[in-house]
Amino acid sequence: MKLGVYNAILHDKPLPEALKTVASLGLEGIEINSGGFLPPVHIPVADLLSGAVSPADYLATFEDTGVSIAGLNCNGNPLHPDPEVGPEDADDLRNSIKVAGLLGIDRVVTMSGLPAAHAGGTWPAWHVNTWDSGYLDSQDYQWDEVAVPFWKEIDALARENGVKVAIEMHPQNLVFNPPTMKRLVDKVGATNVGAEMDPSHLFWQGIDPIKAIEWLGPLVFHAAAKDTRINPNCAIYGVLDDRFTRIPADQNPVSLGGKHVVNKWPEDSAWDFVAVGNGHDTDFWARFLSALNKIDPNMAVNIEHEDTAYSALEGLQIAADTLLAAKKSAGI
Repeated sequence: MKLGVYNAILHDKPLPEALKTVASLGLEGIEINSGGFLPPVHIPVADLLSGAVSPADYLATFEDTGVSIAGLNCNGNPLHPDPEVGPEDADDLRNSIKVAGLLGIDRVVTMSGLPAAHAGGTWPAWHVNTWDSGYLDSQDYQWDEVAVPFWKEIDALARENGVKVAIEMHPQNLVFNPPTMKRLVDKVGATNVGAEMDPSHLFWQGIDPIKAIEWLGPLVFHAAAKDTRINPNCAIYGVLDDRFTRIPADQNPVSLGGKHVVNKWPEDSAWDFVAVGNGHDTDFWARFLSALNKIDPNMAVNIEHEDTAYSALEGLQIAADTLLAAKKSAGI
């Protein structure tokens, strides 16, 4: 099992410095962002595809660092109906798969995407509770007319390039929990599409990540180490807390493509993403790693740091210490 870091938190550093940071934490893998919501800071996707940079030259950067590439990450919404978002994210995913094939990398992480509610719609629609038959009609359109054809194409492209695409089960996407993950695989007849096991988004939905791993079994291709703390305010606001507010344009909110940006998190939040170990203890993470190890002893598990209470290095150090202790405890 290879423990590493998802590099988005290190985008302010040149790649060689980012690799030194990962190695200093006692970790050996780095998951490289290759497009989607974020630009590919540490990988020249276009130049690799055009031949302007050779795979050998790019991979030479990693030699003698003790750190190797543990997957590419292209999280975005490839099914977004906005023509400034969906097509670009879809192309980023296609290019990520092709680049992964060139580099001999066999994992690409992404999200399933979310279409509009109906043909001609201009905004993604997430139906979380389909008690009304109209929502099922809309889901039929989203899945059968939009998602399935796209993911059949992606599955074939991944197979052609010797890559497995690992989908993060993320709310605001068609695939957001284990049943929707399996639904996609079954509807597509996929051979090269499965799950990225990120427990953080399962925690706040009330899903047990260990049971999810056991239930999905070999459909788990890849994993993230990201923690969630459920706060006392959850007793009032619940997990579907909608009290997000707009971030003024002059404060440069993070872009999600086109005109779309990230909103401000509620100050008295129902739940928060926290450094690994600050939401769930070492015992949980030991059981998490053990469950993944039973699926694939070569599984890559990469830290994703989004705890605003800590700097990048502080949060990564807390997470690395927790995971290394958990790995030792699990005897992996």
